[in-house]
Amino acid sequence: MSDLPTIPTARTVMRVLAPEHAGLLLRYRERNRAHLAQWEPARTPAYFTEEAARQRLAQSVDEARAGTALHFIALDRESGAVAATCAFTGISRGVFQACHLGFSVAEAWQGSGLMHEVAAAGIAHLFEREGLHRIQACHLPRNLRSATLLARLGFEREGYARSYLCIDGRWEDMVLTSLINPA
Repeated sequence: MSDLPTIPTARTVMRVLAPEHAGLLLRYRERNRAHLAQWEPARTPAYFTEEAARQRLAQSVDEARAGTALHFIALDRESGAVAATCAFTGISRGVFQACHLGFSVAEAWQGSGLMHEVAAAGIAHLFEREGLHRIQACHLPRNLRSATLLARLGFEREGYARSYLCIDGRWEDMVLTSLINPA
């Protein structure tokens, strides 16, 4: 899949994985299931299968080729395991030139600065290579790690949306933030 971007960082290589790498994604999801559950939509047991991971990766390749999303998987340079995910979705062109950022980091990497490293590299790619003007991100008000990360990346708070996303089976409020391309 040489037609899709690869982004090296100090500790990872970020890429859109092919469906044949479903096992890597599945191991990440299984190992971090409890860690990520409170920040994500409720997941059924079917989500944690290799076939479901293969389908998600096939869809992410299709979306990357269509220019509507870049679902980067950050692979640890030493072990080759998935260390984090950094997805830029809903890429819109025309007068908007914007997208949404979503991310997750393996529990073992939490607090190491890896998510900042990965997100900063992804943001640079979206601004410099894809020419986007704006990246939006939201976080749960209680998710202080995400709030801190987004602030360190330069995101500014734009609002507060009540009952915005269904997270872990409950409608949750979200803090809305954005980052404008300085160029």
